Amino acid sequence: MKSMTGYGSASVNTEAFQLSLEIKSYNNRYLEIEHTMPYYLSPFEIELDKRIEAVSSRGHVELTVRIKNLVTDLQVVVDKSAVERYSEAFGQIATYSNKALKPQLSDYLSAEGVLTSLRDCNDSEPYRRPLFDALDTALLQFEQSKTREGESTKADLVRLGNQVKEGLSVIQLHAGELESLIKKNLRSRFEEMLGDRNYDENRILSEVAVMLVRYSVNEEIKRLETHLKEYDKLLGSAEPVGKRLDFLCQEMNREINTIGSKSQIVEMNLQVVRMKDGLENIREQIRNIE
Repeated sequence: MKSMTGYGSASVNTEAFQLSLEIKSYNNRYLEIEHTMPYYLSPFEIELDKRIEAVSSRGHVELTVRIKNLVTDLQVVVDKSAVERYSEAFGQIATYSNKALKPQLSDYLSAEGVLTSLRDCNDSEPYRRPLFDALDTALLQFEQSKTREGESTKADLVRLGNQVKEGLSVIQLHAGELESLIKKNLRSRFEEMLGDRNYDENRILSEVAVMLVRYSVNEEIKRLETHLKEYDKLLGSAEPVGKRLDFLCQEMNREINTIGSKSQIVEMNLQVVRMKDGLENIREQIRNIE
């Protein structure tokens, strides 16, 4: 079992640059990958995502890559045509103003278009191996942290599942008592209404049968037992089970609510409350797992 929360980081140093990579994830219904990295690493996005998908099936994953170049790739280009045009313009200004004008070097340096700076970042291949080496290291940490967190959550899910099982055991003990109570109450009502007059015993048995079908919790107990067995099975699975557990919790909640609506025994009602509390905590915890 893995958590959707994880973290990993790594860095690689070369003679030309330093590359640092960080990956972290949060809860999300689906797998969503967000990239923050230099534009010249964009050609690697698909491959990066595939490697992340190999260790994450759900969650909002943030991948951040930073690069510090140690060798400058800056190129400064002098526009010869621009210099000539500015020289011509300075000469025309001197002619029109009838004043001697001797342009300084700073006049050309500050003029727009004379100097152009370019960075040669079109070639992304030099970054490929350092990038994926860092990613592999970070993903190993990332997966380990997800597994550690997942095992901690699993232990809590086992404990909460036992809380539901214990409540069900108490309800099973009182299930027969509930049927006896239904029979007793129904017979008491007949006697109260008819007094000492004779009444049809078969009518009473027929009404009891109807009431037992309506208020018996045996079917709900059996279904809840089946759901709890599936719950244990899913907790032991190595596959992502978050969505399946969420659906299973919905089914268990339905059965527990039905038991609560039928119960006329205080102890059963108390256990229904306890089971619902455990189930709500289970649903809260499974929001954190894949």
